[in-house]
Amino acid sequence: MMYPTPKGASNRSRWARAAALSAVATLLLAGCAAGGGGTSPSEGSGSVDGVDDGTTLTMWTRAATQIQSEAFVESYNASHENQIELTVIPTDDYQTRIGAAAGSGSLPDLFASDVVFLPNYTSNDLLLDITERIDALPFVDDIAPSHIEAGTWDGKKYAVPHTMDLSVLFYNKDIYEQAGLDPEAPPTTLEEFDEHARAISAAGIPGVSGTFFGGNCAGCMAFTWWPSIWASGGEVLNAEGTAAELDSPEAASVFEIYRGLVDDDIVLPGTRDETGATWVAPFPDGSVGLMPMPSTMLGSMPESTGVAPIPGVGGGQSTFVGGDAIGIASSSENADQAWNFLAWSLGDEAQIDVLAQNNDVVARTDLAVNEYSEQDERVITINEVAAEGRTPFALNFGAAFNDPNGPFLVLLRNQIFGDASMLAEDNAAITAVLAE
Repeated sequence: MMYPTPKGASNRSRWARAAALSAVATLLLAGCAAGGGGTSPSEGSGSVDGVDDGTTLTMWTRAATQIQSEAFVESYNASHENQIELTVIPTDDYQTRIGAAAGSGSLPDLFASDVVFLPNYTSNDLLLDITERIDALPFVDDIAPSHIEAGTWDGKKYAVPHTMDLSVLFYNKDIYEQAGLDPEAPPTTLEEFDEHARAISAAGIPGVSGTFFGGNCAGCMAFTWWPSIWASGGEVLNAEGTAAELDSPEAASVFEIYRGLVDDDIVLPGTRDETGATWVAPFPDGSVGLMPMPSTMLGSMPESTGVAPIPGVGGGQSTFVGGDAIGIASSSENADQAWNFLAWSLGDEAQIDVLAQNNDVVARTDLAVNEYSEQDERVITINEVAAEGRTPFALNFGAAFNDPNGPFLVLLRNQIFGDASMLAEDNAAITAVLAE
């Protein structure tokens, strides 16, 4: 999932605006004939660990995940005969570069991708089928299912988790105490979220509002509101990713609660016009009491910050699992060596000493509690909620949901600030784009 870069945020929390998928799709289709040259899963060494024989591998990643990618590569290169040459590409240029490389037959051995755009690559045969390799891993059942599902096409698996970012609820325990709320009892329903935000607003704490959101940022709201829809028992898309389901009673109930917060001035001023550039800034500044945000922001939060799963109407919990997945290019001549890196990246050493040590979300549910997360129960909460998360699947995701001029933002603006009776019509407009 992609959202605009917040001012003052670290590289680890930067998500770029969505690229123009129509142009990229053209390049990808042109590249289909160039793909398919890689070693099939059954033609390699057969080892679950792949081959470590001193081969030099090429790998691309987008700038948004540069820190984690560099940490992985540095650790792998220091401990293996194989060596990886990493290229970091500006996030805004990444999809276009992948499409151009596919068209010219010059993809790297390994390339990562924003997880929501995986279907564009898997459906165009740019990635190698690694189903047998993944299924042979001893911890296969513990790998975060959302990224595996997003990288599956026609029943075949093409990618594994590389980096993970989740949407979670942050709340300020100091503000909770000032508002007469229990700082150890975050909301477990969206109704309680509403109640807590209103209590904070009513407390009259100087410079503090109940909550905040990017009211003019489609990606921000998808990332933080869709979990409430899922937790309420609703869906945002059909299983094929070809039709929107945002006109459901569950979605309408979520929109209604946020609309009420806006109507009653419970939100921080500026919510209506926030495009995403500064949407994460008010919480660490102590200007709001609680709001759903990216988990990668934890390191920049005050010590008084509590973390909880995002609740739904009437209960439940969920999260939007974003971040990047990684696979082997179908044109790679070094599939076994490339798999050696992927298998290692999912192993205990890499997950704990590379990711967990830096307070990043691990990609395996069995490692949610580890020597580093045990030092901060908030990290355990983030790791554990990953197992209940979703990554939406749609070929035309960017144009339908991330485009600042697209139909999803129109729907949101109408539901929160405008004509709520337009829900069915606005939902149909999203479906029309998804079907293109």
